[in-house]
Amino acid sequence: MYAWSHSPRFQHLALFYLAYVLGCGFAQALAIVPGITVSIWPPGGVFIATLILTSPYSWPWWILIGCLAEMTAQLVWFHSPLLAGLLIYLGNALCAVVGATLLNRAIGRPVRLETLREVLAFVVLGAGVAPLASATVGSAALAWFGVKSQTFTSVWPLFWIGDATGILLVAPPALVAIQHWRNRTQISAMQWTEAGVLGLIFLGVAALALKYDFLLSAYIIMPPILWAAVRFEFKGVAVALCLLALTTMALTLSGSSQFIGDPETQRQKQVMLQLFLAISAFSALIVAAISRQHQQALLSLQQSERSLRDLVETLPVMIDCAAPDGEPVYRSRQLREFLGYELEELDGVGKSRLAGTIDTSVHPDDVAGVKENLARSLATGEPFARMLRLQRFDGEYRWVDTRAVPMRNAEGAIVQWNITCLDIDGEVRAQQKLRLAQERLGRASQLASLAELSASIAHEVNQPLAAIVANSLACNRWLSTDPPNLGRAKLTAERIIRDANSAADVVSRIRALFKQSTEAKSSTALGSAIAEALALVAEEMEQRRIRIDTDVEGDLPPVSLDRVQVQQVLINLIRNGMEAMDTTTEDRVLGIRARRLGDVVQTEISDHGPGVAVSGRIFEPFFTTKGNGMGMGLTICRSIVESRGGRLWAEKNKKHGALFIFTLPVELKAAP
Repeated sequence: MYAWSHSPRFQHLALFYLAYVLGCGFAQALAIVPGITVSIWPPGGVFIATLILTSPYSWPWWILIGCLAEMTAQLVWFHSPLLAGLLIYLGNALCAVVGATLLNRAIGRPVRLETLREVLAFVVLGAGVAPLASATVGSAALAWFGVKSQTFTSVWPLFWIGDATGILLVAPPALVAIQHWRNRTQISAMQWTEAGVLGLIFLGVAALALKYDFLLSAYIIMPPILWAAVRFEFKGVAVALCLLALTTMALTLSGSSQFIGDPETQRQKQVMLQLFLAISAFSALIVAAISRQHQQALLSLQQSERSLRDLVETLPVMIDCAAPDGEPVYRSRQLREFLGYELEELDGVGKSRLAGTIDTSVHPDDVAGVKENLARSLATGEPFARMLRLQRFDGEYRWVDTRAVPMRNAEGAIVQWNITCLDIDGEVRAQQKLRLAQERLGRASQLASLAELSASIAHEVNQPLAAIVANSLACNRWLSTDPPNLGRAKLTAERIIRDANSAADVVSRIRALFKQSTEAKSSTALGSAIAEALALVAEEMEQRRIRIDTDVEGDLPPVSLDRVQVQQVLINLIRNGMEAMDTTTEDRVLGIRARRLGDVVQTEISDHGPGVAVSGRIFEPFFTTKGNGMGMGLTICRSIVESRGGRLWAEKNKKHGALFIFTLPVELKAAP
């Protein structure tokens, strides 16, 4: 009962009934073999196309209306016994149900006949396998009831070929008419003209091919059919097959067809007619499917090319493609707009496109290097990578990161070079400004560090100067006595000379700290550098009541260093340790340890302060935990150490506080 609730529309049922009855009349008109009731069975094509397009739940309705149409045709044209007619229709219905079911399972719904796979499945299953049922049941019914004395073996081949031909002729036009004509594709005037000319040629050739009997004359109709299949695909096939069927019917009814012969040869003529129509329909469907797939492949390729071109044109990078010899063949819109000229403008100037591009657009200072690297890449197939300056359309040279990679075929031969150009002018200029800023900031930080040491330096200078003044006064007194005490005066003068030399050493150190020198690195013992750094901060340590604990190996090898810069590192780390212990009430001890570890000398500076909570960030520029700090001291210290091939890092002290460690490589002795 559920199936009967899916009732099709009345007008659809009526149209199916009318098409089925007219198809029976067409079959009766082509029944030219004496004693054979049918030749080609178009109702089979109408039936299977209807079931393919409709829901299986509505099939009982179509089977019922088909039965009524079959009984009407039996009454009007075939005059077979009622039971025989019912059995024949049972075979026809079984053919349609089997064919539609197999096609729906093999292809899936809906069956559109748009691909070669669908057409082959339709031909094999719909027109090959399904008619086996109708031919077997129908031949058995005719033989059983002795209709026109037909035997099973004599009628079965004609029955099967006739059903298969009817399905091939009628089902495709029916499917196309219902499915494809819903999409009202706009046809140009040129296509209408071509279709009209093709129709006239087809009718003329069909009339000649089917009327006159000479070798293979009927098959000269194939070129117009295939023309329609290629140019208009399945719509063209549908119209061509309809015209072919109508022309065949008209010539057969008029007795002018070459397939009408004497009774002895009529059976052979009948088979030839069936095969001619079947082969024509099969060939047209195959060619239409191939044409459709070809058009779809071309459309897909065009869409892919369009998508790829749009992608290339919208990428934030300039694209260039070159032949295996490096000659440019394509440039993206961004690159053309950047350079300010089209690729074709380089033709006809007496040089290749590649040479013209280099001479026109590359900065003169970069031309030689670009040509050398490019020649090596073209000769070896190695990728090309270089930063160069390209002249923009407005005459400005901008830094561009250019990279080229070869694209190879299956044999490994280079078929194309793919080049990318990325405008990095802003980044390059920003890096240059950053480098200058870092140099200035480092210098400023060095001066700031020296400013912090000015009090200690002034104290050290004042000490020898005060001693010189005191000794000078004493020397003057000894010389003023009567008689002059020359011994005492000489001893005092020696003290003056000693204090003056001490003051000169202090001044020399100050000058070295303020002098921005590019002198070669000297080989210096780290122990003496540590001693001098401690001497500079000795008074400040005494004021802060900090005890120094040193453990420096006596036989440390010399290291390659700038003495003043390493003193800056030591003083910065020592001063950080002292400041870290300002809030400590316990024993304030600053530890300095230096020892050799393999090919490096390692120096450790420890304190008993609160420690470092974020040891990873303290070396970042402008990061500071001091209220009045700049956040550049440790950054500059690490830069100095790493510039000498060493390392600087921070750890937690074993007891409490922080431990800063830096290493410097041992100075290698020159070979004699």
